[in-house]
Amino acid sequence: QLHLVESGGGLVQAGGSLRLSCAASGGTLSRYKMGWFRQTPGKEREFVAAINWSGGSTGYADSVKGRFTISRDNAKNTMYLQMNSLNPEDTAVYYCAADSRLFYNLTNSPLQYDYWGQGTQVTVSS
Repeated sequence: QLHLVESGGGLVQAGGSLRLSCAASGGTLSRYKMGWFRQTPGKEREFVAAINWSGGSTGYADSVKGRFTISRDNAKNTMYLQMNSLNPEDTAVYYCAADSRLFYNLTNSPLQYDYWGQGTQVTVSS
């Protein structure tokens, strides 16, 4: 069983930056494609970014493209989300997720991810 734990969330002013971390245990991170999602109360979980096994391919939601960067360090079993130029619309609980499928490309669907962290709150003030 793969376990994921997010950290790095908090309160930041608009225009500021945060770096989220996702630490994995119980498995080898390089075996999984990884993704970041976010969710606000009453709304569906929203795709943010995804990264393939080696980190050589990435994908982003249009709303964060150019501002957020997803990366991974497989030697540390850790994935990251660097968030720059934050605005209040980025306020959400952010989740990391792992996709165990071997024969598929990156996906933005939360239904394709097998393992999820508990989430970390990001709040961006005006």
